Amino acid sequence: MINIGVIGYGYWGPNLVRNFSEIPGATVKTVSDFKPELLAKVQARYPKINLTTDCRDIFTDPNIDAVAIATPVSTHFDLALAALQAGKHVLVEKPMTVSSEQAMRLIDEAKKRNLVLMVDHTFVYTSAVRKMRDLVVTKTLGDIYYYDSVRVNLGLFQHDVNVIWDLAVHDLSIMNYVLPSQPYAVSATGMSHVPGEPENIAYLTLFFEGNLMAHVHVNWLAPVKVRRTLIGGSQKMIVFDDLEPSEKLKVYDKGITLNGNKEESIYKMLIGYRTGDMWAPHLEMTEALRIEGLHFIDCIKTGTSPITDGEAGLQIVRILEAATQSMKKQGRLVELDLMKVAA
Repeated sequence: MINIGVIGYGYWGPNLVRNFSEIPGATVKTVSDFKPELLAKVQARYPKINLTTDCRDIFTDPNIDAVAIATPVSTHFDLALAALQAGKHVLVEKPMTVSSEQAMRLIDEAKKRNLVLMVDHTFVYTSAVRKMRDLVVTKTLGDIYYYDSVRVNLGLFQHDVNVIWDLAVHDLSIMNYVLPSQPYAVSATGMSHVPGEPENIAYLTLFFEGNLMAHVHVNWLAPVKVRRTLIGGSQKMIVFDDLEPSEKLKVYDKGITLNGNKEESIYKMLIGYRTGDMWAPHLEMTEALRIEGLHFIDCIKTGTSPITDGEAGLQIVRILEAATQSMKKQGRLVELDLMKVAA
């Protein structure tokens, strides 16, 4: 049995406690939060779980094997490092850290101590995203032309990070998992409409080798909630709408065909449009966080590397850093080090 300590019982912490309390092979031993009123909620629902306002109690408990961190991103590095140095496996909420230097430090510490370091990129563990990856890997879509996502809603405004670090991190983690290659450069523009607060709307464009590109639109100031991703391929195209109660993923047999040959003038090249069937793949209904939790426990027991390991978290942090730098320069292209972001 893997004993887990959870730090933070605000927005995401309750979901972690619920899942780790229910999955086989794990149990939540202690929950830490500096707000007594939140710990009271834990006590009411899980009377057998130990409670503390000092997270150091988790680090010093020899009976706790792993720590799940669900706190503001500015605290991730210190908490994760302390947990690793205490010999605990770590699951840390997204984004992994506020800088790539911090992320690399955690990766090195985990490797040195032979501990599991996993980042909570929850969407990677949804059945829809895993199916999208299968369709890309098996070349069902053909050559991938573009990745286009929209993630907008009214709120919740964050005070410590901009909208890219809060919302775009989801789409970047999906993109990183699904697409066959990594971007080499990013351009981003954004704006803050609340004085003194981080940017609440942003547009990111990511450039890849060949003719693949990606675009991400995120916004805290939209009148409606939209969670939609399009992936266009030479053979088929995908629409992923996470707000759909059913048929979240739809595959369209649509595209274009070029009639002519390379020797002919481009003006004689005729574009034909192909419109075929749409099908919605069957998707498992298991909660993504449960799948992720089971994966975390399995990695601890077997010593295997998680799908969303520290390296995956580092890749996303580097893109977030580059996007933020580009946004400060009004969209100037910022190149990424291909050796550092290579999968």
